[in-house]
Amino acid sequence: MRFAFAFSATLAFAVGLVSPAAAQPAGIATATATADRGAPPAAGDFDERLVLDTGRAPLPPPDPDRTTLSLQGEYQLRYRAMTDLRLRAPPLSDPGATTLGQHQYIAHWLRLSPRLHFAAKASIVAQIDVVRGLIAGDTTRHVEQVRDARAELSWYEVHPRYLYLEVPTSAGVFRVGQQGAHWGMGLLANDGERATLFGDPERGSLMERVLFAATPMGRTGPLVVTVAADLVFEDSAADLLGNDVDGQDEGEGDRALQAVVSALWRARRGEIGVHGALRRQTRERRAKTSLAQFTEMLAAMVLDVTGKFDAPVPGGGAHVYGELEAAAIFGATSFVPSGPTPPSGPGAQRAPVAVRSIGGAAMLGAVHVAGRGPRPADRFGRLVTEIEAGYASGDDDPRDGVARRFTFDPSHNVGLILFDHVLAWKTARAATIAERELFAASPEPGIRWLPSKGGVFGAAYVNPRMIVRPARWLDLKAGAVIAETTADLVDPYGPARAGGGLSSYDGGDRRRHDLGVELDIGVDARIAMGRLVTIQLGTEAGAFFPGGAFDDAAGAELPDQYLLTLKLGVIH
Repeated sequence: MRFAFAFSATLAFAVGLVSPAAAQPAGIATATATADRGAPPAAGDFDERLVLDTGRAPLPPPDPDRTTLSLQGEYQLRYRAMTDLRLRAPPLSDPGATTLGQHQYIAHWLRLSPRLHFAAKASIVAQIDVVRGLIAGDTTRHVEQVRDARAELSWYEVHPRYLYLEVPTSAGVFRVGQQGAHWGMGLLANDGERATLFGDPERGSLMERVLFAATPMGRTGPLVVTVAADLVFEDSAADLLGNDVDGQDEGEGDRALQAVVSALWRARRGEIGVHGALRRQTRERRAKTSLAQFTEMLAAMVLDVTGKFDAPVPGGGAHVYGELEAAAIFGATSFVPSGPTPPSGPGAQRAPVAVRSIGGAAMLGAVHVAGRGPRPADRFGRLVTEIEAGYASGDDDPRDGVARRFTFDPSHNVGLILFDHVLAWKTARAATIAERELFAASPEPGIRWLPSKGGVFGAAYVNPRMIVRPARWLDLKAGAVIAETTADLVDPYGPARAGGGLSSYDGGDRRRHDLGVELDIGVDARIAMGRLVTIQLGTEAGAFFPGGAFDDAAGAELPDQYLLTLKLGVIH
């Protein structure tokens, strides 16, 4: 099955409407923040809450005459049960561990978001996950070389997210401090704040950032030009404090610096933007059982275009809308397996390889609107239909001197199982085996960037989805994911590597490109308890029917995978 035509057609249609392992490290954060839109949508205009309504109240605006303090927060509880996933067994430490070992668990997080407004002159914005983690249930095994491995019960983790000063001026908005980064559809940088139809957003891209978003055509003008300088605190490719994986490099962290510039043109019915970023990232690597050490390095340039539109359907009562993002990454890196053992000694570096990766996604949707009134809150989306198509380049040869794998940010969810569960844990198990058993005496570059963490990588997919709302507070939803690889699916540290060959993550034929088909359904309810609190109740279930890309060395198919999530949330 090939998706080149489907993706190209969808992308071209959306462009016309808006008038835009051997791997690239997953999810390089390059996004810029932009000035917030001014007034809320007028009556009859398109509103994103018509499509996906979480029940969250809009942020209160600052009072122009006095200092005000607002506090928003939410508590989320998840119970998840799933099929025990078949994985490659560690050859030395536990050759009988042929599955993930996790059947069910309960997890939670409590996120608080205070804002202090000094009239309309300045604001201090903060956000923190006060507690986050696994409360009870089964833990995973032999996947600890990935962030949030769920390898132990730890319900009390604390994750600081935002703390920054924002000053509006007549020329634009100035921000300094730790803040989220988001651009376009969130393919490369995603702040982890945007709800998705299925699944939950991850931690997000967090930066120590100095930013200025200028509005050269006036504060409410259509053009926003943003410049930013970043020290990456945490994203899917870097961790400043070195806490992203367990017991690796004795707490050495990443030093990732970015310079970003973007331009965004906003109109009533849509927007189009382009941005570029330069990133340099290094990390000191060392062995656990010898004195071997060296420096991993990435120097990359990112070009990214994005756009969105909406338009009323003639006759009223419905809107069509769409969105797209396309990105290319160029540069050089030593974050990949590229041949002989790296040199040892302080400051030693392996010769870098070229980075050449591309990816993108386009979405087209329609919503039928029910309810009438002067305020946007008087209306809701009775029926929503969407189709998204995406492409991420893959890398079928980890030793050819070019890194081609493109990985979406994990918070851009596509379905429930294929990318977020199956491929996430298969890449995590491969990295764990390599780090702990194959290269314990001499670390191999690229191991930390092999796990996909749930992001789409090396794949093309089509993702149709639908929401039916019998009432404003109730969502009935369904979706499907049909996907195949864009290159041979290769485990760069697989067992066939020693003999000069390459195989898939299950040890099978890497030339099998069919990833399979996933079907998802769910129900979400939002119950308002007065004006201050909303209760969220929901369930999601998915069934994944694997394709030949997951056959093992003996040709045995991966069993069908099933997943069920029960959700409870309290939002203030």
